[in-house]
Amino acid sequence: MATQPAHDGSIPVNRWSQLVFGVICMVMIANLQYGWTYFVDPMDSAHHWGRASIQVAFTIFVATETWLVPVEGWFVDKLGPRIVVMFGAIVVAIAWSINSVANSLPMLYFGQLLAGVGAGAVYGTCVGNALKWFADRRGFAAGLTAAGFGAGAAATVAPIVYVISTYGYQTAFLWFGIGQSIVILVLSQFLKAPKPGEAPAALPKKNITQGGRDFTPGEMLRTPLFWVLYVMFVTVASSGLVVTAQVAPIARDYGIASLPVTIFFITSTTIIAAGIVDNILNGLARPTFGWVSDHIGRENTMAIVFTIGALAYWALGTIGTTPYTFIATAGLVYFTWGEIYSLFPALCGDAYGSKYAATNAGLLYTAKGTAAFVVPFASVLQSYTGSWHAVFVVAAIANLAVAATAFFVVKPMRSATRHISVAQQVPAAAATK
Repeated sequence: MATQPAHDGSIPVNRWSQLVFGVICMVMIANLQYGWTYFVDPMDSAHHWGRASIQVAFTIFVATETWLVPVEGWFVDKLGPRIVVMFGAIVVAIAWSINSVANSLPMLYFGQLLAGVGAGAVYGTCVGNALKWFADRRGFAAGLTAAGFGAGAAATVAPIVYVISTYGYQTAFLWFGIGQSIVILVLSQFLKAPKPGEAPAALPKKNITQGGRDFTPGEMLRTPLFWVLYVMFVTVASSGLVVTAQVAPIARDYGIASLPVTIFFITSTTIIAAGIVDNILNGLARPTFGWVSDHIGRENTMAIVFTIGALAYWALGTIGTTPYTFIATAGLVYFTWGEIYSLFPALCGDAYGSKYAATNAGLLYTAKGTAAFVVPFASVLQSYTGSWHAVFVVAAIANLAVAATAFFVVKPMRSATRHISVAQQVPAAAATK
């Protein structure tokens, strides 16, 4: 789309440049979640805290990254994206600097708490800004923005593993934390929210049910549809978080982490190759299924992809115990999980409008924080049963349940919400005549 006209004499803003800036910012915070798995065992070796105790730090990160997004989204809606992303960049640098010197679990937990605050400020702002600029392509725009977070860690898997093995995990925390934050700080200066009339409105589409008006956050929270979506998000997100937080330990427990593999004439270890493939597929899933949902509908897309995801979890727990099958099945898990970060925000925007998109999508995104509390329990279940098979069976059942809910519950509920919101506009319209 061409550059949008400016209404106040300022420099015109191109919405595609806003999308690109948001994607790059998301790439810079990707390692806070997807690079974490490479730090777990080195920290355990250095301090003997135990995997389960260390993964509590991951849970704290995800909780603060998500639960504060509505607050950060409110600031975005009031102050614009630049200030909130600047804040996030500074906090992320401080957080990983603390992680680099943490010599106790409480100190590590505090560093991860701050990391979550900073990452959430960047994440919520960039996704919310994309929803505002691209109301006509919500699935694709939210998916491409979230892809930066999902795939961003792919390019740095090998460097992080190298720095950890050569200089220590403490140095990796410090170098990557400060370096990535500098990039975010620079790009934040170019982020802007659209002015009235500057971004196109949502286009009517056959398979996309649009809400009849903009819902305030309070109004959205009073609708049953929101809470159904919230439970769905928690259920499906928890499965993927278990794998993203534990993929390196899972490979080690399978006894294949250090085995050599060759992919496209490049030889590496299983865990490095899996990390690159997983993150690429995780990122690719977000715009791909976002685009698909723009054409066949959010609920239809959810039903299809979560069913495939159930098969992926089952396969990872049964046949994913050799280097190449591990890479393939873990990759399929990432590919059928990452799209939740495009489908749920897009569906939220469809149902509740664009005006409060940053805050509303942020409230739904807190489901990821709730889901994070499942991660330590997965380690407990694995220890109790002696294998990962039971964990992945539970994940498969959860994905099938969400797929069915999307098709048989959400679809009719959204239709009803649409009719209610349109009906509510009729008296208001009559009163203005």
